Amino acid sequence: MKELKIQKTEGRIIIKNGRVIDPANKRDEVTDIVLNDGKIESIGKAGDPDPKAQVIDATGLIITPGLFDMHVHFREPGREDEETIETGSRAAAAGGFTGVACMPNTTPVVENQGIVQLVKSRQTAYCGIYPVGAVTKGLECQELAEMGDMFHAGAVAVSDDGKPVTNSNLMRRALDYCRMFDIPVISHCEDTFLSADGAMNEGALATRLGLRGIPNAAESSMAYRDAQLAALTGGRLHIAHVSCAETVDVVRQAKRRGIKITAETCPHYFTLTEEAVKGYNEMTRVNPPLRGKADVQAILEGLKDGTIDCIVTDHAPHSHEEKEVEFDQAPTGMIGLETSLGLCWTNLVETGVLTPSQLVEKMSLNPRGILKIGNNKLEIGKPADLTIFDPKAKWTVEPEEFFSKSRNTPFKGFNLTGKTVMTVLEGNIIRS
Repeated sequence: MKELKIQKTEGRIIIKNGRVIDPANKRDEVTDIVLNDGKIESIGKAGDPDPKAQVIDATGLIITPGLFDMHVHFREPGREDEETIETGSRAAAAGGFTGVACMPNTTPVVENQGIVQLVKSRQTAYCGIYPVGAVTKGLECQELAEMGDMFHAGAVAVSDDGKPVTNSNLMRRALDYCRMFDIPVISHCEDTFLSADGAMNEGALATRLGLRGIPNAAESSMAYRDAQLAALTGGRLHIAHVSCAETVDVVRQAKRRGIKITAETCPHYFTLTEEAVKGYNEMTRVNPPLRGKADVQAILEGLKDGTIDCIVTDHAPHSHEEKEVEFDQAPTGMIGLETSLGLCWTNLVETGVLTPSQLVEKMSLNPRGILKIGNNKLEIGKPADLTIFDPKAKWTVEPEEFFSKSRNTPFKGFNLTGKTVMTVLEGNIIRS
């Protein structure tokens, strides 16, 4: 089994001749970055050789501010058989992420300051952990959770992810209350009356496969409601895992009206369509479901025109025993931390949908900005948080080589371009 090695950056390290992409500083150039005792000493040609410095040749590689995934599930506490914060952090570092925001639907639910502190206490040297607290106690949509206490304990947002906040008045109060702390409410948009018992996208294919379908309106109608509540309260709303054209349009129109709304999507929503469900491949069962070609095109357009701010993985580990059942009985979700960069580079940059700088915005700058977490740009004197990857590396997805504890991915055997070479977190160099 592969291991991730951590090297403490004592003394000077010169990362030479890399293409440094830093959207916040509008930088895109081939140059050097010098680290000294874990902090950025300089950005620019390093000058005379320093015989005492360690030199890393980054010729042909891209160096960016550390990638950040604002939507993962690490299953701890409660389901450590599927993922722990440590194994999830290793997977994140292997994928190029220096920070992740963990959703609260664990057992117990992250609904008070004690559990927020518990999650933070499990942080390792592989990846920064930023807990998301629940909107409602037990995710039961009956009573608001202790948002203020969770914020002061370190929660960076609130969400009932995995379930929608069906009570409109509770959602209104959550948006209103979170204004005090200037944190977003992350909405899992799903009208459960429309999606009830659904297993895949609603349409002709679902009929042929004999599976109950979930219409796009199950997502977009809730997104529209929440956009109206954000307008009413002035609260910050973030729409999770956008999957369909109608939701892209809801977000686009809300932004034009000046509503405080942001949105994310996942690599599987612009890489796969509902066709991937053929053969009842349980690895493709996700919530919201994979959609049609027109939806994929709308997602791509939303990424391109800035309607969709972030790309996240919704990393959702499941055990082999739970996932290897009949399609409509399988739990929803797939892992994604170790395939995200390759899928994004292959399907967005190599196809011309996004420039490399725009991709870095959506995988590093924007999610940190939405959650108001620092280190989203390269600054002299600040701890070095970097992702270094090879944009030309060609590789085949082999789940058995993953650092995640689970293997539930539909991308096994996919040939991708773009792979992480090393991740630098607060000066620690992490590589396999």
